[in-house]
Amino acid sequence: MSTVDLTQETFQDAIDGDKPLIIDFWAPWCGPCRQFAPVFEAAAERHEDVTFAKINTEEEQELAAMLRIRSIPTIMIFREKVLLFSHSGALTDSQLDELIGQLREVDMEQVHAEIAQQQEQASQEGPDQA
Repeated sequence: MSTVDLTQETFQDAIDGDKPLIIDFWAPWCGPCRQFAPVFEAAAERHEDVTFAKINTEEEQELAAMLRIRSIPTIMIFREKVLLFSHSGALTDSQLDELIGQLREVDMEQVHAEIAQQQEQASQEGPDQA
C-alpha cells in the first residue's frame, strides 16, 4: 500500500481509522526527509495492515504547530486514537520495521485503562490542588 497525504481537514479521520497510523512529517527542502522517503515508502509496501501517511509541514504549518513539530523528519505513531510514539530524525529500514513490530505488540486495552486512570486522578485532584 502506498502512503497517503494528510491535511488539517483529513488528519482527524486518519487518527480515527481502524488501522494503526504512522505519520512522516517532512518538507521538500529537507535533505534527511528526502533520504528517509524511500525507507518510509518501502515499509508502506511491506506492512499493509498499517496506514502510512505523510504531512508536508510547509503546506500544513498550522497542523505541524498544533502537533508541536519542531524538527523534521518526525515520525508519529497512533493506534486506537492514542499517540504511542514520536521521534525526530530519520530511521533506518530495520529500525522502522522493529518499531512496527513493537506497535503490533502494544496491549491497547492496558493503554486505555492507564489513560482512564490518569484522567480519573486528574479530575479528583481538581484545579485547586494542581
